[in-house]
Amino acid sequence: MSLQFLLTAIVVVIAPGTGVLYTLAISLGQGRRAGLWAALGCTVGIVPHLAAAILGLAALLHTSALLFAAVKWAGVAYLLWLAWQSIGQGGALAVTEERRAERPGRIARRGALINILNPKLSVFFLALLPPFLSGDPHTAAAEMSALGGVFMALTFVVFAGYAAMAAAARDRLLASARAMRWLNRSFAGLFAALAGRLALERAA
Repeated sequence: MSLQFLLTAIVVVIAPGTGVLYTLAISLGQGRRAGLWAALGCTVGIVPHLAAAILGLAALLHTSALLFAAVKWAGVAYLLWLAWQSIGQGGALAVTEERRAERPGRIARRGALINILNPKLSVFFLALLPPFLSGDPHTAAAEMSALGGVFMALTFVVFAGYAAMAAAARDRLLASARAMRWLNRSFAGLFAALAGRLALERAA
């Protein structure tokens, strides 16, 4: 594994996206432990796309306009639902003082769905991993699996860091009703914006 791959993966993982946004929202609303479950769920959601890239199924997804559109619009609908959950009364992602932590499995499941319903992730792995392979077709699958495993580990570590930082600021933010309203509206707006961006994506 090259240093170049590590640096590339770290830059990609750190960049804010739907997974980071979800982890921050959960951590601010429900605490650090809940944020770690969100990070784990987002990490697990990478597995189907990594497997698709290794098995060559990702190419099928991006050559089938119907299949790509089906996954994409499911993802758009899910992100819009998360936007509503950020501002709706009693919404799962709303940051409120009375919020109690949900069951870990429920938090992780939502995080996993965020990545599973993003069809661009599979083409991302098709583009990211091959340049760092040795070129030996007999070891390509094993090498892609190893690189994908490193990428997933980095994802969890970085997202866990985001969760810790958000949880550390939680008490101060919950002390201000104005800050909570601003956060909820911001999260809703960002989820809606990401839904709009995904809606504009096209199969490669």
